Amino acid sequence: MKSFILTLSLVISVLLIHGQHPVEEGKKLYRSEMASWYGTDVFGEYLRHRAYRVGGYFSYEKGNDINCIFFSNDTIPVTLGIITFDSTFSIQNARIDSTQRALTDEESAYTLLRKKTKEALNTDTIFQYYKNTGFNIIPVIDNYGKRVYVLTGPKTNNVVIFGNDYLVTFDKRNNIKDIQRLHKNIMMIETDKEVQEGVSMHSHTAETGESITATDVCTLMLYAQSAKWTQHYVLAPKQISIWDCKKNSVFVLSRKAWDKINQK
Repeated sequence: MKSFILTLSLVISVLLIHGQHPVEEGKKLYRSEMASWYGTDVFGEYLRHRAYRVGGYFSYEKGNDINCIFFSNDTIPVTLGIITFDSTFSIQNARIDSTQRALTDEESAYTLLRKKTKEALNTDTIFQYYKNTGFNIIPVIDNYGKRVYVLTGPKTNNVVIFGNDYLVTFDKRNNIKDIQRLHKNIMMIETDKEVQEGVSMHSHTAETGESITATDVCTLMLYAQSAKWTQHYVLAPKQISIWDCKKNSVFVLSRKAWDKINQK
């Protein structure tokens, strides 16, 4: 597909997710996943003697920092390690707190969301499992409510997965209120194959929606650089979302305008 530079003045019209632009929500998910990725590396290097006691982990933002919390598998869990990153996610600048203590109320809330989501993964038939993949659980608590995103991640190298992702929302009593399947399908892109001019794409059905999703944004920010992508197109029935992998920003144009450009 031709690579082109948009010089049009585009009106961006995208759906809001829980009152937020999906790009901002996606960047929040990205920061959480980055902290979890690097947090597991740091924990494995400096606190691996406690690995047998780990009941799970999660990440959340606190001010300008983001914490990756490892908690124990005890009936009443305690912290086994807290890895704190700044906005650069530099392992060299990471702070390690190995104190074993009771979870704070905030930490307990994240742990509970994670626990209930894991239980749903094992019991609710809405969740689909695929070979050589695993689920990544990303809990979010903010002014828009309590929710958990479940992304499907690859267990093999050189693969980027879009789809088979879910949004689990909770009520004020931490009970699951709704489970929504965000994409109605799964798309696996092999990154070791040549990508024409650094451009990749995936499609949205009408059921998935017209806009790029927060999970799309998260996935692109996690993998685009290593995949050497410069642009990614989300093709929906009525509009096209064009993600700039270097600027981490999105442009949206109508399918009609897209078709007209590609006819030239």
